[in-house]
Amino acid sequence: MVNVLGCLVFGAIFGVSEHRFVLGPTARAFLLVGVLGGFTTFSSFTFETFQLLRDGEYVLAALNASGQLVLGLVAFWIGVTAARIG
Repeated sequence: MVNVLGCLVFGAIFGVSEHRFVLGPTARAFLLVGVLGGFTTFSSFTFETFQLLRDGEYVLAALNASGQLVLGLVAFWIGVTAARIG
């Protein structure tokens, strides 16, 4: 739920700042990368993938999304396996 909430808030802030120019670049970066990036890195990952899709970089977006998922699962498995051994 934290990741979903982070994505929702990230999208809302990004949308408002992009369409209404309410936030300057410094405030936008602080809120999106600093605050929400600390709240959930998933929101940053989602934003990066969204930007790739919006820019028409469909292959890179798919590689980013699938790579993050696969590498995350592999890293998790390695962590669990290492904990069992040690």
